[in-house]
Amino acid sequence: MLVKTFAAAVTGISATVITIEVSCTEGIQFFLVGLPDVAVRESHERIISALQVNGYKFPRSRIIINMAPAGIRKEGSAYDLPLAIGILAAAGDIDATLLNSYMLIGELSLDGSLQPVKGALPIAIEARGKGFKGLILPRQNAYEAAVVDRLDILGVENIREVIGFFSGKTSLTPTVVDTRETFFSHRQQFEYDFSDVRGQENVKRALEVAAAGGHNLIMIGPPGSGKSMLAKRLPTILPPFTLQEALETTKIHSVAGKIGEQVSLLAQRPFRSPHHTISNIAMVGGGSYPQPGEISLAHNGILFLDELPEFNRNVLEVLRQPLEDRYIHISRARFSVDYPAGFMLVASMNPCPCGYYNHPSRPCACPPGSVQKYMNRISGPLLDRIDIQIEIVPVPFEKISEQQPSEASEAVRERVIRTREIQKKRFAGLSGIYCNAQMDSKHLHQYAVPDRDGLSLLKNAMQRLNLSARAYDRILKLSRTIADMEQAENIQSHHLTEAIQYRNLDRETWGT
Repeated sequence: MLVKTFAAAVTGISATVITIEVSCTEGIQFFLVGLPDVAVRESHERIISALQVNGYKFPRSRIIINMAPAGIRKEGSAYDLPLAIGILAAAGDIDATLLNSYMLIGELSLDGSLQPVKGALPIAIEARGKGFKGLILPRQNAYEAAVVDRLDILGVENIREVIGFFSGKTSLTPTVVDTRETFFSHRQQFEYDFSDVRGQENVKRALEVAAAGGHNLIMIGPPGSGKSMLAKRLPTILPPFTLQEALETTKIHSVAGKIGEQVSLLAQRPFRSPHHTISNIAMVGGGSYPQPGEISLAHNGILFLDELPEFNRNVLEVLRQPLEDRYIHISRARFSVDYPAGFMLVASMNPCPCGYYNHPSRPCACPPGSVQKYMNRISGPLLDRIDIQIEIVPVPFEKISEQQPSEASEAVRERVIRTREIQKKRFAGLSGIYCNAQMDSKHLHQYAVPDRDGLSLLKNAMQRLNLSARAYDRILKLSRTIADMEQAENIQSHHLTEAIQYRNLDRETWGT
């Protein structure tokens, strides 16, 4: 008897339907074809044990299983459930009538219980798109997949429930999640707040400008000056997720297996902070079994690199292309995938190896030339992609001991949202651009043209402060954002003045 069950393979952040054809005839051989990997081939032993423990016998027949399309490599253990159900249906142990209406995924334990799998959300989206009535999957993945409407999400704990469902002996209750209610009720819940920060008003202003225009930012300051504390509070002032952004980000985390059991849709922008010992593959993604890297997990959020010069030089260089293109293309001998990588880069670093260069009260103990050598660990092309370079000094005792809280994140976020709305209207007709940081030279000539006095100021500043030529476009982008924050139609001189102050590392006198 020949039957078909349906599963899915995840490539990048999308899924493809896999048709599992099972033929059961006279004989005693077992064949599994269709480019399965080792984990899929090992399903044979897991299926035998799961069926025996639950009172079913593995058919003593000639079983041929084809996983189509054969050109797509089948990886992982998520095919255990559809393979097992297909074998039972082909042997005549269960009714095959409903198999065409449901997609199945799930890893089997030896006792027949189901283990969670990765990529449940993109699989559910594909199942709905291909017209399936429902998706049967492990209960731990049910909330994640229930984001998709117009599809019955049937979470199960054991293969017995699935067999009973197709045999008509038991019924399964679909998991239903009010996606919008869950999303809007959680997207403003933050662990940190700007009101916790004492002093550092100029740095908080720089963070607000960065959030308002989507600009990359680096903070340079001695140990204990508050760099990490400020970076962790930056997500609290970013504009809240839209449903589309939340869905796209959740798909990436779903593929990476980063979704909790009771989480249906990510409600807050991601904040990823990898250690400086991270490898190239862990940063950009890929590997033998392709997975999103840190830059993709930070999509629509923040990638925070603490102590930037301590990162491997090659790891930092791979950031250059994603920062420009907002996606990462990974090519290997056996596969090629694209992952979104539209993130804000926020970095911090000490000004020198000892950490006290330019400190107001502690002397720098570094030998001559070591400061510049330390700075040279970061390449010029990477710094060229960081719009705001702000120096931080330690907070004096008088500010630390203040009892009056600072401005709360909610008030700052309202200003950021208002500024982003201006940019949203400005770039409404342009594809792939929604904030000032994404403008290229063509858009700068159209939307960020200073007046005659502003050009004169910019020329004098670049000459007197020894600013590099690459700072020109960055200053104009920042000026456009600062003008938007004041709801000014044109860039004025004081907007340029503030933007110039955010280019500390472009000065040729830095570190000399």
